[in-house]
Amino acid sequence: MKKRRLGASDLYVTELGLGCMSIGTDELSSRKIIEAALEEGINYFDTADLYDFGENEKIVGSALKDVREQVIIATKVGNRWKENRSGWSWDPSKAYIKEAVKNSLKRLGTDYIDLYQLHGGTIEDPIDETIEAFEELKAEGLIRYYGISSIRPNVIREYVRKSGMVSVMMQYSMLDRRPEEEALPLLHEKGISAVTRGPLAKGLLSDKLLEKASEKGYLDYSYEELRETLGLLKEKVGAGRSFTEVALQYNLANPAVASVVAGASSAEQIRGNAKAVRSQPLTNQEVALIKDLTKNNIFPEHR
Repeated sequence: MKKRRLGASDLYVTELGLGCMSIGTDELSSRKIIEAALEEGINYFDTADLYDFGENEKIVGSALKDVREQVIIATKVGNRWKENRSGWSWDPSKAYIKEAVKNSLKRLGTDYIDLYQLHGGTIEDPIDETIEAFEELKAEGLIRYYGISSIRPNVIREYVRKSGMVSVMMQYSMLDRRPEEEALPLLHEKGISAVTRGPLAKGLLSDKLLEKASEKGYLDYSYEELRETLGLLKEKVGAGRSFTEVALQYNLANPAVASVVAGASSAEQIRGNAKAVRSQPLTNQEVALIKDLTKNNIFPEHR
């Protein structure tokens, strides 16, 4: 599987990464999913301390222990579970980040994290303090690089201006083109990579199409608009290839994107996604047609 450089780092991530949130808590079945990913050549595994109260990190770390030097592990920080596990609070403070990284390292069973990401963020956060925490962890050798997970242009702008981050994880798909307005062009200009999640738009852009649709629609698409748009996409672009291929290749066609992180709840899903990423890239004409058929969703609250 092809690899792309992550920002200005020396990390080269596969075009398809495994989003580990969906692998579940059964160690045997989750290990099969991770092993299938390794067999397909995937080297990028994304988890978070939030997932399953940290259990996800334990499973990922255990499954990758024997190939640790050959893979890139990304995890996230900032969401702090309440003691009774009834919910979590947001804490991007330096003190919490430097405490949380030690717990993530222990759960992952590793001495370092390849990519440590802030798991959200608002413009009201103590951004300078957060950046200082990441920079210190990098200097201490506990993390190799850092990034953020955000779709908020105002937050992304601040980290681009102030930090040495190498990546931004964001939701992006043919049905959610918000990042194209500002975030992706800015990141590409500054040499920072986008890592995209949600490429299949909750299954709407898989071959099941409207089977996954809600009567409420999706983002600012009504159900009727979804039916019309998905039908046109299938007819004009998806003929002769799987819709999953079109969806994943659309993300990879953007020059800012280094890797598409897709979840999987089975080894079969991993293999299908890997096949889609290895398929023929979209032509410039196909990308333009997709943009013509879909909305460039702009939500003012994310500015």
